[in-house]
Amino acid sequence: MRLAILGGTGRVGGHVLNWALDAGYPVTALARSPEALLQVALVQEGQGAGGGETPGPEARRADTLGPQALGAAAMGPSAQNGGPRVAAARGPNAVVAAALSPSAGLTVVRGDALDETAVAEAIAGADAVISALGPRGAKRPSSGLLAGAAFNTVGAMRQTGARRLICVSAAGAFIAGDPNMSWLVKQVLPRVLAKQFGDVRRMEDVIRESGLDWTLVRATRLVNGPGTGRYRVSPDHAPPGGGKISRADVAHFIAAALTGNDWLRSAPALAY
Repeated sequence: MRLAILGGTGRVGGHVLNWALDAGYPVTALARSPEALLQVALVQEGQGAGGGETPGPEARRADTLGPQALGAAAMGPSAQNGGPRVAAARGPNAVVAAALSPSAGLTVVRGDALDETAVAEAIAGADAVISALGPRGAKRPSSGLLAGAAFNTVGAMRQTGARRLICVSAAGAFIAGDPNMSWLVKQVLPRVLAKQFGDVRRMEDVIRESGLDWTLVRATRLVNGPGTGRYRVSPDHAPPGGGKISRADVAHFIAAALTGNDWLRSAPALAY
């Protein structure tokens, strides 16, 4: 299975990218600055695998379906810090990449997710696409990145015939309909992050209307920390009492959903 990853230089995307490389999947990553990706690669390669951690054996769903085994999604040892270890670049950065081993199966395409041509190049030949771009934080105002990237991604996938699409979303963008969320949070959070959450909802609308085999991974508050492999997953809204999830465990879930072909055309929400 050939994968295309958008947002592979991010903190969620780096975990996903390393998992894919460790699992032996050929990957094409779209990056605005491939040289930055390669610099991270060199640092990761120098660190080696000694500090790796393996996620726990399963993720627990918050509904009545019982435990969901995630054995197929176990992260490799290099995936814990995010960012790829080795890479081969295509285009103007090929000279920079020449000193790195191409055996990792990673190709880097220079471009922005809002660049239709670059997105199409990254997705060409892919069997599945993962967007780990994620919503912008309060200090990084939304510019329609997620909705624009979704539009470009869906268009490229329709051209190539690729069907499987997994995108990072945000549970917070849908708290107005969450029966377990407090009234105060419902009043405050949507106002503080109105533009960011609006972009998330527009992204989901584009993907839901695509006709593809999509999964929208609604993460709760993202935190740093090692992957545990043990978290709760429930449809649409965060599991009761769950308010956060590590980026490594979001990547763990993405890997499981991809390899297990689970949660098709649904929006699972993740939390501890």
